Amino acid sequence: MASTRIDHLPDVLAGPLLRRLEPTRLVLWLVASRPLPLQLCLQAEGEPERVLALDKHCRQLPLGRYAVLHLIDLPMPSALPQDVRIAYDLQILDQQQAPRGMADWAPHLLYPGRPRADFVLKSRIDQLLHGSCRKPHHPAPDGLLCADRLLAESGDASQRPALLLMSGDQVYVDDVAGPMLCAIHQLIKRLQLFDEVLEGSLVADSRALYREPLGYYRRAELLPELKSNQTLRDKFFGGVKKPIFTSSNADNHLVTFAEMIALYLLVWSPVPWTLLDESEPALAPELRPRYLAEREQLEGFRQSLGQAARVMAHLPTLMIFDDHDVTDDWNLSARWEQTAYSHPFSRRIIGNALLAYLLCQGWGNQPDAFSQVLEQFAAWLQPAQASGELQPLGQDELIDSLLHWRHWHYVLPTTPALLVLDTRTRRWRSERRLSRPSGLMDWEALCEFQQALIDHPACIIVSPAPMFGVKLIEGIQKLFTLAGHPLLVDAENWMAHRGAASVMLNIFRHSRTPGDFVILSGDVHYSFVYQVSIRQRRASPTIWQITSSGIKNEFPPRLLDWFDRLNRWLYAPWSPLNWLTKRRRMRVTPLIPQRSRAGERLWNGAGLGQVVFNADGQPQRILQLNADGSPAVAFVGEREPRQPREVQDPSPG
Repeated sequence: MASTRIDHLPDVLAGPLLRRLEPTRLVLWLVASRPLPLQLCLQAEGEPERVLALDKHCRQLPLGRYAVLHLIDLPMPSALPQDVRIAYDLQILDQQQAPRGMADWAPHLLYPGRPRADFVLKSRIDQLLHGSCRKPHHPAPDGLLCADRLLAESGDASQRPALLLMSGDQVYVDDVAGPMLCAIHQLIKRLQLFDEVLEGSLVADSRALYREPLGYYRRAELLPELKSNQTLRDKFFGGVKKPIFTSSNADNHLVTFAEMIALYLLVWSPVPWTLLDESEPALAPELRPRYLAEREQLEGFRQSLGQAARVMAHLPTLMIFDDHDVTDDWNLSARWEQTAYSHPFSRRIIGNALLAYLLCQGWGNQPDAFSQVLEQFAAWLQPAQASGELQPLGQDELIDSLLHWRHWHYVLPTTPALLVLDTRTRRWRSERRLSRPSGLMDWEALCEFQQALIDHPACIIVSPAPMFGVKLIEGIQKLFTLAGHPLLVDAENWMAHRGAASVMLNIFRHSRTPGDFVILSGDVHYSFVYQVSIRQRRASPTIWQITSSGIKNEFPPRLLDWFDRLNRWLYAPWSPLNWLTKRRRMRVTPLIPQRSRAGERLWNGAGLGQVVFNADGQPQRILQLNADGSPAVAFVGEREPRQPREVQDPSPG
């Protein structure tokens, strides 16, 4: 993988990322190679420049000898203007030197002809971008390039999206290419990220893990044995081998906290790649062709990272986890939880992913919720600066805290209101059969969700998994569940659990909930739009299920074509099969991709979703932006005119 290695370390390794931005508060994230004295310069159109010191508003957490996380949470002395471009420059202050701005230390974050980065604080959410599932070594181009093209072309603040919503699988902790794992290990060594003890593992600590010959493409063999003499890579049925932690692509599942942090740096910034060389790990001869193929796929991702980083330096970006941010099948059933959390090694792997998620994703969504746990973080990380190794007792205590955390979800006081749901950690577990899929939210979480909705005229809901999915695929998942194989098909949908489905559907029927719901989802690796209403009710709310997936992932094309076709036949409006579904009281009308073949309802292609709202918070235009650079696809009603489908080059753009 081509790179231009430099001998010295750059000041900033990743960032800044714009996170939660409000007129009276700015939240930014970055990782540097040393503690940086910083100041922020702001200049709104038509206003004088403001220069704000950050020393009291920047928490610095050491992640290694040459890696320091900077969490910037800046209250504004006076409110910033809305709906105008605000230029900003994050400047490094060193003694006896002039302040050095982003044009000096991160020129890749600036658009041509613009001396500074900028952002827009929207008075209402008039449009947004959303997507999920950004897998670095997938052959499709990166969907964040769609946002980069949009920002490069939009000179008017009114045309700027209000925010970017990433609805899950921002990283693939459980599905890592061999060359990416090699890059992770090189970066750990270069930055001297902290080591850790691995209790319950076949290797004593992280240093031994990185040297282990099974460390590449054979990590499943390092997973521990249970008392039943089954390893954690065994499922609970018929001897089918699919790791309990993760997907069948888990040959390089990340383990340590340092590996998780290094992955975030490598997927969010081009700078760490400049610190690496071309060396390869020792591999068996039969594995090298796979390694070289993955390296070629990963090279395209690496080459476009500057543009992806530029997007997150210009758009407020909010996030929520899904399974691959931690591990595949994460909390899918009560039996999975019992098994995965009962062993110290599996518990540590899951906990490390949560620790990294909190620092790199969760904190920026709502910093206030994590103020106390960050104090615990700082106390845990501080001794490692001297020893180079994390304290296992403090690490286990932190993991215990996060495994019982109840504040991953959040609400933004925007217009319309924005509610982001945690569908992973507050599950409605099956009490009768522990191996059955859990509901995506338990009764208490659903009640809190309903209370947050009450009396809003309109709202936007982010649910990583679609609330209204493809009936055929959900039916297949139900059949596998009844046969005792829910983990084989990842049977995670809102209709898989009777109690959760019933409460969720009743929420939409409540008289005081909004008249207009927009549900943004991902997870499934294809895109579709449904318009939903309640049958036989005059004042029915209107629900739009808008699914955009993946940012850098796609569904197997032929298989999706068959699912799409069979779903249209088996669940046509006149089909009696509709009365066997839990949502039979709901009228579900699909919108059609404008450039689809006749009748096609599912769009398959990497990219980003774009939704434009009217003044009442209803979707005015729903688009899928294509990462390969082809024209955007609009979803329209069946009676609206549709454009003929263009013949596309099958090779990635």
